[in-house]
Amino acid sequence: MSEEQIPVAARASNIEYAIRDVVVPALALEAQGHEILKLNIGDPIAYPGLPTPKHMVDAYVNALQTGRNGYSPSYGLPELRNAIAMDEQRKGWDAKYSDIYVCHGVTEALQILFASVLSEGDKVLAPGPHYPPYMAYPQMYGAQTIEYKLRPDDGWKLDLEDIESKMDSSVRLLVLINPNNPCGSVAGKEEIEQLLTIARKWPNCMIVADEIYDGLDFTGTQKSVASLSIDVPVFTLNGVSKVYYAPGWRIGYMAIHDPTHRLLNVRDGIERMLRARLCASTPAQVGYLAGLESDRSWMSGYSERVVQQRDVCIKRISEIEGLEVQSSGGAFYMFVRLTDEKWAEDDKQFVLDLLHEEHVLVVHGSGFSPTLGKGHFRLVYLPDVKVLNDAFDRIESFLLRHR
Repeated sequence: MSEEQIPVAARASNIEYAIRDVVVPALALEAQGHEILKLNIGDPIAYPGLPTPKHMVDAYVNALQTGRNGYSPSYGLPELRNAIAMDEQRKGWDAKYSDIYVCHGVTEALQILFASVLSEGDKVLAPGPHYPPYMAYPQMYGAQTIEYKLRPDDGWKLDLEDIESKMDSSVRLLVLINPNNPCGSVAGKEEIEQLLTIARKWPNCMIVADEIYDGLDFTGTQKSVASLSIDVPVFTLNGVSKVYYAPGWRIGYMAIHDPTHRLLNVRDGIERMLRARLCASTPAQVGYLAGLESDRSWMSGYSERVVQQRDVCIKRISEIEGLEVQSSGGAFYMFVRLTDEKWAEDDKQFVLDLLHEEHVLVVHGSGFSPTLGKGHFRLVYLPDVKVLNDAFDRIESFLLRHR
C-alpha cells in the first residue's frame, strides 16, 4: 500500500537542465553495454587531448599536500582576487581587488547575484537560446526570465530592436553571454555599445556579462563589457572551467564594475550571501591562481586544435542534407538547424531517437529555449576528429533512414 507523498517545493520540481537531462537515457544504454558518442556536454576534460595544464594541477596538489585545506576568506583568497583583478585590468577596465568575489563556479555566482537583486515581479532579460540556469534560477526568487531574440540567419547576432521592445522598469538584469552558449556567436564592440545604450535608459537595470568563454574567441572581436561601460553597472562572470580546462574545480568569479557608485546596497547583499555560504574550495583556488600567474602560451595550441575540429564540423554539416549551421565564432559549441520537416517541429524526439538508434548524444535546441531554440540541436566539437566524423556518419545515416 503506497503512502501519500510528501510535497516537493515547486521551485525544485519545475527546474530543468537539458544538457544533463538527456544523459539519463544515455546512461541506461551504457548500462546495457552500448558505447555512446558524446557530443553533449561542454566539459573539456571529458574528451581526450585537452587536459588541465600540469602546472595548475601541480599547484592544486601541492596545496593539498601542504595542508591548504582550511576555509578561505568568504570572498576568495586575497592573492587570487588580486590576480583576477589584474587579469580584468588587462581587458580594459579599472578592476580592483575589492571588486572580485570568488564563487563555486559561475552557476553559484548567478545564484548569489539573483538572490541579492531579484524580488517578486522582477525580470531578467536573457538571450534565447541561452544557458539553462538563466531560465531556471530567477523563478526561485519570484522573478521571471524574458527571452530576447538572437538572429539565427545572421550569425546569431543580438536582435537589438527586440531587446529595446522588451525593456521596462521591472527589468533588473540584462544578460549578455559572450561568446554565446549554445550558439557560439561573438558580440563585438559595436553590438555591446548598442546594448549599453539601451540599458542606460533604465536606471535600475544592470548588465550581466557572462564571459566564461572569452579566451575561446576565434574572431578577435570579443570585448569586455565592463571595459566599454562608463555608467551602466556590470557584473562580469568568468572562471577556471572553460578557458583553463578545469571545470570540475568549480571556481568562478563575479567582478563588479560600478562606475557611478550605485551598487553599495547590492554589494552589501552579495557579501552577506557569500559569508553565509562560507567559501569556495581553497586548494582549487590555489590551482586557478597558478593558471593566472603562469605563462599562457599553452592556450594557443589548445585553441588551434579546437578550431580545426570546428572546421571539420562545418564541412561535414554542409554535406549532409537536412542540416544547416552558422559557423561558430567562439566557445566550442554549434547550434545546428534541423531542416527536415519531420524533425524541425520536434528536436527533442530527434535527439532521443538519434541516441537510441545511433548512440550519438547531442542536446535538443528547445532545451535552451522552448521557442527560440526549437528545430535545432547543440553539439560540442571537442571530441577528436575521428569521433566527430564517426558521429556525423551516424547522423547522416539516421536522417536518410527517416526521410
